[in-house]
Amino acid sequence: MGTKTPSEADILRPIGQVSRTYFILVAVAGLAFVAFLIGWAFQLQRGLAVTGLGDWGSGGGATWGVYIGAFIWWVGIAHGGIILSAAVRLLGMDRYMPIARLAELLTIAGLSAAGFYIIVHLGRPDRMVTSVLGHYHITVHNSPLVWDVTVITAYFVLTATYLSLTLRYDISRLREQLPDRLDPLYSFMTIGYTEREDAVVERMVWWLALAIIIMAPLLLHGGVIPWLFAVIPTMPTWFGGVQGPQFLTIALTSAISGVILLSFAFRRAYSWEHIITDDIFRGLLLWLGFFCLLFLWLQLQQNVTGLFTAPVDLTTAAFARATTPLYIFAMSLVFVVLAYIFAQSIRPELFTKRRAAIAGIAVLTATIIEKVLFVVEGFLHPTFDIYHATPGVYIPSLIEILSIIGTIGMVGLFFLTVAKVFPVVELHAIEHLRDDHD
Repeated sequence: MGTKTPSEADILRPIGQVSRTYFILVAVAGLAFVAFLIGWAFQLQRGLAVTGLGDWGSGGGATWGVYIGAFIWWVGIAHGGIILSAAVRLLGMDRYMPIARLAELLTIAGLSAAGFYIIVHLGRPDRMVTSVLGHYHITVHNSPLVWDVTVITAYFVLTATYLSLTLRYDISRLREQLPDRLDPLYSFMTIGYTEREDAVVERMVWWLALAIIIMAPLLLHGGVIPWLFAVIPTMPTWFGGVQGPQFLTIALTSAISGVILLSFAFRRAYSWEHIITDDIFRGLLLWLGFFCLLFLWLQLQQNVTGLFTAPVDLTTAAFARATTPLYIFAMSLVFVVLAYIFAQSIRPELFTKRRAAIAGIAVLTATIIEKVLFVVEGFLHPTFDIYHATPGVYIPSLIEILSIIGTIGMVGLFFLTVAKVFPVVELHAIEHLRDDHD
């Protein structure tokens, strides 16, 4: 831990400090998001045909592509983020308290990006009302897609409640040091607040964290999301009980990688070496290594069972996946990260925060590639291929590629905005660090 004592002024620095770099980042993130909005406007005008999606059957293409792959990716990042934060509270992992709120914010941002993908992929936004919400009482009993929407909405509400309860304590204590221009917002968020509620809120947050931990493997990225694919026997690359654990491990690797990148960025931007310490990065890397190992192990299970005397349809699909250059590249990225984490645990001098951030970028790149390939190959190698003797092809359109860049820009804008409104490090974390320092 650094020699400097953490203080309230440290976590308030992002709110009061604006630099040229900040405006450059806002401009870059904003341009990325606007570029996708322009592409989406073109899609709304011409229809989903501009993406090349929907060209299955005689066209030999895929009806789902980057949109659904990136949707799963963002949901995984979101679910893994709140699991990390909940684990800090439930398991007493005080070491990670300074990054718990970053993980919570990553969940809100990730779920927002995932929800945005649902609207984009519907083709017409009004279908969310006319097809999903308007007939919800019917579709919720029959459609895994509507189960998806339901659990994502429930998770968003849980996370927003979880976050707002902890923010009330911070805002009330730091009110005099927060900007006056945002006073109406702060007043709204602390309506009826008294110090007597702190103990009650602490218990409520604990129960919310427990609910989140329980829901994750049962209903969220270990349940409903993989069930959307795993219960369809005509798609050999989707079908099977391994998808639940696989989705959950990918979610956690992605979320930890995202938290590493956010921690690196905020530490560097605001000189938080004494708050987000090297010890936190080392711990995050060890957890990342553990989940990368599980990720690769479950991939191995899928490949072995698909390639060794499996049914013909599964063998064909598994061989196609295992020999795809992008798949090999993605698995290689995860393996290299795992090798680095193992090496730096043996030789600590190999550790640097920059390398930790590069490892995070590598894992996030690998997971988005794996998710898109997972979705697409289910369509390219179905059990009943009645149209073609050879499978079709899928090439992402520019609009789909822009969607990834645009949603990353959207999440970037979210953090750049939130950092100017609320502390992204909990006051409780500063108090805990200060006690340890004393």
